[in-house]
Amino acid sequence: MKLKEFAEHIGLSPTTVSRALGGYPEVNAETRARVVEEAARLGYRPNINAVRLATGRVGAIGVVMSKTGEYQFTEFMSGIAERLSDEDIDILVTPMAEQDLQSELQVFRRLAESRRVDAVIVHAPRPKDERIALLHKMQMPFIVHGRSETTVPHAWLDIDNEGAVRRATEHLLDLGHRRIAMINGREGLTFTLHRDAGYRKALEARGIAFDPKLVSHGIFTDEVGFRFARSALEQTPRPTAFVAGSMMTALGVYRAARSLNLRVGEDISVIAHDDVFPYLTADNMAPSLSTTRSSIRAAGTRVADLLLQMLGGRDPTDIHELWPVELILRESTRPRNA
Repeated sequence: MKLKEFAEHIGLSPTTVSRALGGYPEVNAETRARVVEEAARLGYRPNINAVRLATGRVGAIGVVMSKTGEYQFTEFMSGIAERLSDEDIDILVTPMAEQDLQSELQVFRRLAESRRVDAVIVHAPRPKDERIALLHKMQMPFIVHGRSETTVPHAWLDIDNEGAVRRATEHLLDLGHRRIAMINGREGLTFTLHRDAGYRKALEARGIAFDPKLVSHGIFTDEVGFRFARSALEQTPRPTAFVAGSMMTALGVYRAARSLNLRVGEDISVIAHDDVFPYLTADNMAPSLSTTRSSIRAAGTRVADLLLQMLGGRDPTDIHELWPVELILRESTRPRNA
C-alpha cells in the first residue's frame, strides 16, 4: 500500500499522514494516535528511502560509549531501543577505549561532518563542556543526558543529583551519624559536583565540618567501592555511615564491611543511588539496601522521545527536564550505635 492509498483509506491527506508518522508536533495527539493505530492495523509502513529523501534524514542517532559505566550504558541503551523500535531509526554506537576529551571531540566532529546520524546524545557532561559547544557550532542536533553550566543553549534531561544526595545524607544525620563517608563519581563532571554540593549542604546545615578524607571519586565499580570503604573503615575514628554513588560501589562497601567483620545495618549504615537494574536489586541485598532511586532505562526512553520531538521541529531550548529522585528506606540504614 502506497502513502496516497493509505491516506485515502483513512480519510486524511497524504501530508497529514506523513507528518503524523514522522512525529511532527503540529499534528495533534489524537490524529497521530489514529494514524499510528490504522497503520498497525492495515500493515502500512512508509517507504523508508522515500521518507529519508523527503526529510533529508538518514534515520539514525549517534551514541558514544566508553568502557567506564558499561552496566549503566546497557540499561540506558535498552530504554532508547524500546522507544525507537517502531520508528525506523537506527542507533549508531561509537565505542571508545577510554574517556578522553580530545578523543571524544574528534568522534563528535566526525559524526557531525559525516552526517551519518540525524542527532547525537551527549553523556557525562562537564560544567563547561566543549562537546556541547562543538555540536552547537556544527549545527548537529543533540540532547544532553545530564546538565552543563555552559552558556551554549542545549536540550537536557537530568535527575536531581544534589537533592538526592542531600536527602540521603540528611537521613543518615537524622539517625545520629556524624562521620559520613561519600563515594562520588569521577571528578569534574556536573553530576558529581551537584552530588558534592548536596552532601556539603546537608553537613553544613547541621554544623558539621566537611572532611575531605571521607570523600572519594572514581568510576562506579565494586572494586572502587571496596578499596575506599576498606581504607575509610581502617581510619580512627572510622565513619559510621556511607553514601554510595551507585549500586556497584555499594556492593564494594558491603564487601569491605564483611572483610573487617562489620555488619551493615548494625555497625555501619549504607545508602546508595539506584539506577534500577534488573540484575542487581536493592531488596535482594543482605541486608536490603536503602536507596535514592531513578530508572536509567526510563531516562533512555525519555531522551529518545525528546530527540524525536526535536527532529520533528521542537525547539531544543524548550527541553529542560529535571527528574525528582525517590528515597526508599530499607534495612541498611539504622540509628548510630552509641
